[in-house]
Amino acid sequence: MATLFAALSAVLAGCGGNPKGVLTPVADTSPNSSHVDMLIATTRARSKNTGEMYTGERAPLASFAEITVSIPPEKVRKVGEVSWPKKLPSNPQTDFATLKADAIDIEAAKVWLKASVVKSPDHSVLVFIHGFNNRFEDSVYRFAQIIHDSNVKSAPILVTWPSRGSVLAYGYDRESTNYTRNALENLFQYLKEDPDVHEVNILAHSMGNWLTLEALRQMAIRNDGLPDKFKNVMLAAPDVDVDVFRSQIADMGMPHPQFTLFVSRDDRALAVSRRVWGDVERLGSIDPEQAPYKQELADNKINVVDLTKMKAMDSLHHGKFAESPEIVQLIGTRMSDGQTLTDSRVGVGDKILAGTTRAALVAGSTTGIVLTAPVAVLDPVTRDNYSHHVKSLTGDVKAVPDCKPDTPALDCRPVQSSNR
Repeated sequence: MATLFAALSAVLAGCGGNPKGVLTPVADTSPNSSHVDMLIATTRARSKNTGEMYTGERAPLASFAEITVSIPPEKVRKVGEVSWPKKLPSNPQTDFATLKADAIDIEAAKVWLKASVVKSPDHSVLVFIHGFNNRFEDSVYRFAQIIHDSNVKSAPILVTWPSRGSVLAYGYDRESTNYTRNALENLFQYLKEDPDVHEVNILAHSMGNWLTLEALRQMAIRNDGLPDKFKNVMLAAPDVDVDVFRSQIADMGMPHPQFTLFVSRDDRALAVSRRVWGDVERLGSIDPEQAPYKQELADNKINVVDLTKMKAMDSLHHGKFAESPEIVQLIGTRMSDGQTLTDSRVGVGDKILAGTTRAALVAGSTTGIVLTAPVAVLDPVTRDNYSHHVKSLTGDVKAVPDCKPDTPALDCRPVQSSNR
């Protein structure tokens, strides 16, 4: 173990990162930039560094903030990318920049929500729950990018839980999701009761799916079901035990929100997670066409987007949409029109399973973010760090092999290294 920590420390020390303190507000000097104003609900502890705002440690109570992010024109950035500043202060003409970052109390949060929801055409909110290994600023900038690039008109709410932003903190991060479960349910309960909110849509990624599903399960048990205004729950690369997911869905009962599940059988990060969790299939890497999943998904009216054959740019195959913004935009546009998607249209290779009616899809402007969801995975530095962590855990660069689409799931296991 000491050797593992020493090796990982050396790796992480050698990896370049983004500038710290990016949440220090700067002047709005770019008239052509776009602005994303979001509400933050968090169980993170406050930081003494104003440019960091929140740490990865746990606070005794949930707190709130309002942040406005400036996004430079698309001519200087690619859709799907976060333009981190190379140096501080950020330049709004070329970088993502923080224009406002204010801690607020719960009453001010309610005022923000009311004012933002009435601006939404359908009085909707989008709640985003990030995944493992995310610093506070990572989740803020990534959510701002998703909101902007998908053209979502919903009021954006970021729920950010205490993640230490370290590949060595998987256990701490997992327990932090459990720590945040009640706080997230409290938010859901408030949105349920708020008469100004007509529709709630939820987007979660990776470990954030565990937090999301547990909070929804608690709410359903407490309320004898989930409210009708909870329309869509989007599960991107969920790091969730497939057996536990069956139980969670059963506890939520029917009818439940429209679930859209994004899977990829060559997701190497989930393959490693599977090994850590006792070789039980992770929900984000199932084969939706195989028994028993195909029938179970149909019985529970869960839409599936299978990305297995989509080419990945990162070595973990954990963020495919991040490298394919054109496909994201194409699919988002066609889904908003209520059309069935096939590989002939988008070049994914696998059929994308979706309903043919608007009611069965994530409707309106919210649909764009369904397929942008994996953009929120990890920034390039984090992906590099996690790749190194995988190699250290397994002792082999090829510890998680490529699995062909027709390979049985149980055969896609990490290779045991001969030097372990």
